[in-house]
Formats: sequence, C-alpha cells, structure tokens
Amino acid sequence: MKTTLVYIGAAIAEIAGCFAFWGWLRLGKPVWWLIPGLLSLVVFAYALTLVEANAAGRAYAAYGGVYIAASLLWLWAIESVRPDRWDITGAAICLIGAGVILVGPRG
Repeated sequence: MKTTLVYIGAAIAEIAGCFAFWGWLRLGKPVWWLIPGLLSLVVFAYALTLVEANAAGRAYAAYGGVYIAASLLWLWAIESVRPDRWDITGAAICLIGAGVILVGPRG
C-alpha cells in the first residue's frame, strides 16, 4: 500500500513539474512557473527513494506504468481531453507490467 501511495505522489509531482515547463515554453506562461515546477520535480525524485524495492532500476521501471496511467488522468482532469479506449488499454497493460516487476517472484 505504501509503495502505491508513493508512486501516485511521485507521478503527480513529476507531471506537475513537467507541466510547469510545458506551460512556460509551449503555453506562454511566465518564467516564474519554473520555480514550483522545479520544487515539484525535487519532490518527485525524493518520493521514488521511498519505494520499497531492492534496486533503484526496478523501482523506476515499475513506476513507469503508474506514470503512464497518471498522465492519462492528468490529460483528462487538467487538459480536458478524454482518453480513448487505446489510451486506457495501453495504460492497463503498463500497470500489469508494473505489478509483475514489483511483485514477481525473485530467486
């Protein structure tokens, strides 16, 4: 449960931080948008250190699936673009893959 919450928090922080840069460069938002964006990216990086995994690469790989699903939720909630069936199918496949990476039996 803790890992799931950490991944969700990390995804929100990463997407918000990256969106701050997107807003500045692509949407014409003021440069000060970068300040909370950078802070958000620091929170993201720190959050991933809290994941209960025995290797950083494995924690990051599993996070990828969560990031994809969270990005589609951001697309819908913040950008008002509804994900289509292919978005949802792809995200489901990625989340299954993330689960296999995290809880698969290790010898």
